[in-house]
Amino acid sequence: MNTQSTARPLPATIPEYLAQLRQALAGADPAMIQDALYDAEEYLRAEMAEQSGRSEAEVIADVAGSYGAPEEVADIYRETEVTVSRALRPPLPPKRRSWLGRFFGVAADPRTYGALFYLLLAVATGTFYFSWVVTGTSLSLGLLVLIIGVPLLVLFLGSVRVLSLVEGRIVEVLLGVRMPRRPTYVGRDQGWLARIGAMFSDGRTWTTMLYFLLMLPLGIAYCVVFTTLLGLSLGFMLSPLALVFDHAFEINFGVWGVAGDAPWLLPLFCLLGIVMLFATLHLARGVGHLHGLMAKHLLVRTD
Repeated sequence: MNTQSTARPLPATIPEYLAQLRQALAGADPAMIQDALYDAEEYLRAEMAEQSGRSEAEVIADVAGSYGAPEEVADIYRETEVTVSRALRPPLPPKRRSWLGRFFGVAADPRTYGALFYLLLAVATGTFYFSWVVTGTSLSLGLLVLIIGVPLLVLFLGSVRVLSLVEGRIVEVLLGVRMPRRPTYVGRDQGWLARIGAMFSDGRTWTTMLYFLLMLPLGIAYCVVFTTLLGLSLGFMLSPLALVFDHAFEINFGVWGVAGDAPWLLPLFCLLGIVMLFATLHLARGVGHLHGLMAKHLLVRTD
């Protein structure tokens, strides 16, 4: 137990406990803060339910001995985050001093293939997200004149939050960017009207919808660019196989082309294909990293 946690009085209510925990975690990863706040509220609410005859201050005082004071819980989460991130981090490829080794070493990095798979998958997930947001928004707004419109809108916004958590797990697994593993904590002492109002006033609700709308054009762009680059790379790499067959071959680039009377160029095309393939892997890893940062900025609450 640190001196700060012993000198600071324990909070008397659950909101005060969560506020102190957020303050103690200031500067930490926003995704970790969201998980810590959710876990703390779940634990405290469960203890309050089991000890219904006691006040919040008494329950928190007892919980501080087992679960910990806010500062102690913050320290535990920081240490656990480092331990878990090291355990889940894929083995890094050996460092290579030469630029040639670094260029071709991208093939030994597991993050490369996770990013490439995510970028190719984005056209499917982006289509689903875009369709869900457009359909849900149009139906909800169109039915607001009826009684069913309001609960439908609330259910739609709740589903957006659930999909945000699902997308965050996909981003963390494939792109390696830390994302929330728990939903956003809510003050359960508030009434359901206040909690619904908080959903509308939470900027993350709207930035999540923006992210889902952006996923369709981004997914199409990712799919077109990387399928084209991969197809060209593999085509160039396999071009020397044309010498095995008796049929005439021809490679065209607009008005410029290579016909069967210049077979000596095929090994050069094979070399070009190899270089293009590894360059594409570098590009996929870089684009995946940038997309992960965008996802974290739009899907994770930072205040």
